Amino acid sequence: MTESNRKALAIERFLGPYNCAQSVFSAFARDLGLEEATALKIAGAFGAGIAYSGETCGAVTGALMVIGLKHGKASPEDDEAKERCNAKARMFMEKFQARCGALPCRQLTGYDLSRPEEVLSAKAAGIFTERCPNFVLAAIEILEKIL
Repeated sequence: MTESNRKALAIERFLGPYNCAQSVFSAFARDLGLEEATALKIAGAFGAGIAYSGETCGAVTGALMVIGLKHGKASPEDDEAKERCNAKARMFMEKFQARCGALPCRQLTGYDLSRPEEVLSAKAAGIFTERCPNFVLAAIEILEKIL
């Protein structure tokens, strides 16, 4: 899948019924040998800073899942894969933070999404349609460069 197709798919999913982590992770799933429906389920609890806790942005956790799926350690003796995976994960986080300004969802959005009233305020302010798609796109673009 091309980067532009992947970005379009991720944004379509994010502006539709899926969270940021699902949108990023599932956009890479098929190319990495994982069914998209499975990817959507795996990433389902990671949106809005992990289950609406405001912690690490879902676009970041979705991207880290992509890095793990592509480069992660799958056998006990494969320490090289572990190091490669962690190096790519750190590189991703550094680039995302430099580009977007933070890793935690509450800092990126300006709202504490662990509080239902702040979720409503964020929705009313258009955060999820105005600001968050930029984080999804940033995650896709950075992943495309470092994978």
